[in-house]
Amino acid sequence: MEARQSGQAYFGALLQTVVGQAFAAAGYQLERAPLQTAGGRFRYVKDFADGARGIIDFQVLVSSDTMWSSGAPSRFRVQLTRSSNAQGGAVARSLSQLVVDDFGVNILPAADHWWSYRDTDSLGKALAEAGHLVVGFGMPWLAGELNPPKT
Repeated sequence: MEARQSGQAYFGALLQTVVGQAFAAAGYQLERAPLQTAGGRFRYVKDFADGARGIIDFQVLVSSDTMWSSGAPSRFRVQLTRSSNAQGGAVARSLSQLVVDDFGVNILPAADHWWSYRDTDSLGKALAEAGHLVVGFGMPWLAGELNPPKT
């Protein structure tokens, strides 16, 4: 259990290092939720002037080195949610679904994509790629400023 927590804490520290400043500059703040982060979920939130809330969730699955999963990479995915108090609902999409399916940008291998990593270098690169997509597509979509083309 200890290795799992330290792997998730490591992910969280690198997540903040790679995307934290850009997300904060855009008005998103990391929620302090120790139980959720211990479970691998890191959530950034922003309240919009219209009463809606933008949520960016990073969910990490840290692999441990056991006889069954030796050498398996760890992985993470990003979920975007726009909730509206005025309308009482929420719209949620994974970042990869939004980019590949909704916007038709085939920059990722699939619409059901998990970023994988094995070490600090590959984690940094994966977080940078996901962070760029969040800033370029996710944040404008959450703010209601960028909508997918109608087909």
